[in-house]
Amino acid sequence: MKMTSIKMKNILDERLKNPDWHTSFNRDKDIFRVEWKDTRQGISITIPNVIAKYEQKGEEALEDLEYHIKEALKIMNETHELTGEEKSIYPVIRSTSFPTKTKKGLKLVYSEHTAETRIYYALDLGKTYKLIDEEMLKKESWTMERIREISIFNVRSLPSNLKQDRVADNDFYFMSSQDGYDASRILNESLLEEMKANSKGDLAVAVPHQDVLIIADIQNDMGYDILAQMMMKFFAEGRVPITSLPFIYENKKLEPIFILAKNKPTNQSEPRREE
Repeated sequence: MKMTSIKMKNILDERLKNPDWHTSFNRDKDIFRVEWKDTRQGISITIPNVIAKYEQKGEEALEDLEYHIKEALKIMNETHELTGEEKSIYPVIRSTSFPTKTKKGLKLVYSEHTAETRIYYALDLGKTYKLIDEEMLKKESWTMERIREISIFNVRSLPSNLKQDRVADNDFYFMSSQDGYDASRILNESLLEEMKANSKGDLAVAVPHQDVLIIADIQNDMGYDILAQMMMKFFAEGRVPITSLPFIYENKKLEPIFILAKNKPTNQSEPRREE
């Protein structure tokens, strides 16, 4: 029997029972909301999206959703401090379309990175993390420079275990430790410099989603086509997509590139033409 919005709403009501939470359902917009009764802070879920995932993965999709909702609500109701938690502060890479404010209107702390990406900063809480906002910095008199230096130091301290795959005489390296900071390792300049020093061709770096870093030693035209196919696949599958464009790493800089049908990379400022 086909899953309806009302049936899914009832399932979520049952899974998210809590005397401190209030749930509601907007039939017109097909949106289910769960929030703290006292603060009215909460999360809105689009029911058709949940049904689509449920039809693909079944109970696993609901268990995953329930976990993330409960974690998010718990974080909303906690007070977090940066002082004393310096080792738990990390940079996270997001697309330039990612919001710069929280739903409460607080400005998130971020730095510019490339034409496709920004660097946000997060306080690691174990099973999840909280993006740092300007109010948190002001409260503890922290500067942007301080939080940037601490976070970059911490991400450089993370293990960088790469798996290698050779395809059509091109070398591809993958990092997917599932610690939430795989894409963040693109900020580890010493790693990129080491890979550049050992590369035979052009060094491409990619962060299609949060949980993977791809480094490619492109040694022939076929390598660009393979990389483009990888990017679209990973970007589509990622839970937190970032960008489908790879970067060329040269002179300690990352330049986004389009890969056209004839295998040649072009500057990111050029429009893409379908062939």
